[in-house]
Amino acid sequence: MRAGALAALVLLAAGPAGAVQRVLSFDQCADQYVLALSPRGEIVGLSRRARNADSYLAARAAGVPRLRATAESALAAAPTVVVRYWGGDPRLIAGLARRGVRVLTIYDATDFAGVRVNIRRVAAGLGEAAAGEALIARMDRQLAAAAGAGRGKGALYITSGGDTMGRGTLIDAMLRAAGFTNLAAHAGYGVISLERLVLAPPALVVLGFYDQNMAAYERW
Repeated sequence: MRAGALAALVLLAAGPAGAVQRVLSFDQCADQYVLALSPRGEIVGLSRRARNADSYLAARAAGVPRLRATAESALAAAPTVVVRYWGGDPRLIAGLARRGVRVLTIYDATDFAGVRVNIRRVAAGLGEAAAGEALIARMDRQLAAAAGAGRGKGALYITSGGDTMGRGTLIDAMLRAAGFTNLAAHAGYGVISLERLVLAPPALVVLGFYDQNMAAYERW
């Protein structure tokens, strides 16, 4: 079937916005918001990575269909709401939006204020504002409990590929919220050398993606 015809079928299947909410997530990041905020009975599909080890709410995804972010999947699921961060072909997203399917896009968050904005945005779009506020309150309680735990000690975040994150990233905000000093002095993303770690080892190393099978193929 030609892509244009298939996209048209998706639009027809979606139909006008109805009273019954049908929520479809297009990527793993969006999965976390949908699983945290949407009633289970309204979730018609999650991403193929919803049950992966690095999916925080993987246990909640059990039994929920896992779909690719394609026209075929959207046709089968017939969502009334699509939640996405990076998933979905731009033409498909635009077509769904034109037809009346609500598309909730999650934006990059570089601090906890940005996280709160995203939670409120998605929660409002799902009609779950109270659940969103409860989730924010839980996060704020955890942040308050963690404040100062690091006592100013230096910490360095490293992925299995040797990447790290400095100023202006959510990882930096997390380290500072826990009372640590981020030893990645650069802004944004960067790469750390093994020589630097040997010559100036940090008090704490925070590992990212080392529990993945793919880590075996990374240079670190």
